[in-house]
Amino acid sequence: MRAARLHAYDEPLRLEDVPEPRVTEPFDVIVRIGGAGLCRTDLHFIEGMWAEQAGVQLDLPFILGHENAGWVEEVGAGVEHVQPGDAVICHVQMTCGVCPACRRGDDMHCAQGVFPGIAAPGGFAELLKTNARTLVPLPDGVEPADVAAHADAGLTAIHAVKKAAATLTAGQRCVLIGIGGLGHIGLQCMKAMSPATVIAVDTRPETLELAAEWGADHTVLADGGQAEAVQELTDGHGAEAVIDFVGEFGTIEYGKQLVRRHGTYYVVGYGDEIRIPAIQVIFNEISFVGNLVGTYLDLVELIELHTQGKVTLRTQTYSLEAINDAIADLDAGRIQGRAILVPEGS
Repeated sequence: MRAARLHAYDEPLRLEDVPEPRVTEPFDVIVRIGGAGLCRTDLHFIEGMWAEQAGVQLDLPFILGHENAGWVEEVGAGVEHVQPGDAVICHVQMTCGVCPACRRGDDMHCAQGVFPGIAAPGGFAELLKTNARTLVPLPDGVEPADVAAHADAGLTAIHAVKKAAATLTAGQRCVLIGIGGLGHIGLQCMKAMSPATVIAVDTRPETLELAAEWGADHTVLADGGQAEAVQELTDGHGAEAVIDFVGEFGTIEYGKQLVRRHGTYYVVGYGDEIRIPAIQVIFNEISFVGNLVGTYLDLVELIELHTQGKVTLRTQTYSLEAINDAIADLDAGRIQGRAILVPEGS
């Protein structure tokens, strides 16, 4: 099969022929990729950030790609809920199902979890090997390429939004920083799940125009005066919740100024550091909450919202052969929404 592989950090991926994955265990599933989303995490892997800062070394050459959807190609003997030809989206974590985290439905903290595209070959290829527990069947009429980004971008967004929405009431405010690949999904999820007033912050005027179309109550251009603008919109108190979908390029530095007393800052994007005197955290009683993708049931809920038309994806499609063009466009900020790689013939 054809696959795009990383051979060395900070180098372009190479498209080449590699052996097809095989079913070897009863609950293995081979998925023919219909769409694979490109994520900033993929860029961080290519740049070597994960190797340098998290100690995660890929077994190079390696197939990246953790936002995957397609059609079931082959199943192991124990798989009963899907069959060849079924359209599916893949949860990002292959889980064991029996550890305490799995029993709680906390998929991302499975004791034996394996993350395709990071710890196993991913979806920048024609075929992906996963297990039956990852698969969410897609409703009739929903095409894999149209929802592939929900496997991580959408899943991460809804997971963070559900945490915030559970605490927000009418009249309270939520600031969303970055209305890009994750943020445009998070905005729609927040409007579907909470009565809170939503303030969208982004560096691009054209993105803020889209944010208004997606339901943002206020939009703020991040041009240096965004902290003052948000304070004015919140009567000088700040917002009860801030969800930072960027986590780099200075967003944390100004974003932490936007949280009101007893508020919560949800960290989704990453790249920068959180620096704040402990006394400020204590005196203002603010919380910083991390967000690691989401659960299988979060993904099921998100696909339902998509099917109902309450959450839509803005995507830009590339052939697998054009993967390095897609990477360059993402790195340069030329993509609005999410880049989706589609193998030839899918």
